[in-house]
Amino acid sequence: MPRQRSELKTLGFTMKSQLKNSVVIGPPAAGAFLERPSKPTLFRKFYERGEFPMALKHDTKGNRIAWKVEIEKLDYHHYLPLFFDGLCETVHPYEFFARQGIHDMLEHGGPKIQPVVPQLIIPIRNALNTRNRQVICTTLKVIQHLVMSGEMVGESLVPYYRQILPILNIFKTMNINSGDGIDYSQQKRQNVGDLIQETLEVLERYGGEEAFINIKYMVPTYESCMIN
Repeated sequence: MPRQRSELKTLGFTMKSQLKNSVVIGPPAAGAFLERPSKPTLFRKFYERGEFPMALKHDTKGNRIAWKVEIEKLDYHHYLPLFFDGLCETVHPYEFFARQGIHDMLEHGGPKIQPVVPQLIIPIRNALNTRNRQVICTTLKVIQHLVMSGEMVGESLVPYYRQILPILNIFKTMNINSGDGIDYSQQKRQNVGDLIQETLEVLERYGGEEAFINIKYMVPTYESCMIN
């Protein structure tokens, strides 16, 4: 009896794909939405060594940071980039201290924030590149607060759009279509697509004259929120 040939699975446009018993398989998934593990953060290292002047305090409103020094007197060039490095954290208490510490410093930083912006770009990019939905949402809220935290901060970010907007372009259409059901993620501001749209609008409003054209270059589907 003639021997039955087994199928040969191969990629397209190869020499093997031209054989009679070959079966062409599709290309592997690009994995653009797959989470990527982050490296150990400097924030965690400094926290575990007790080098941050803060402690965890519980009150009727929940957890908050008890600062051991006045926030306005902190060295922003040293501490703010370290806290932004902690945006990649997803485990308590590191995630809480990094997120809340950033918001506290942005709330009280005033003119100290804008000169530190170049040091924040790599931590922001690293956090977005984890492709972790929780981390992305946290980082987007931080970006919005950063942009609105002081004069010229939004304009200072414009030259760095090429580094921080590519991930936003990938996830921009990721909205949860719940039909007639309730999308509870919207109530908690955890809907990635909505937060990205919201963040891009904040960047345009506070980024000056060059903001829109630079956003449009990196996120082609974005439409201006400004009324002519």
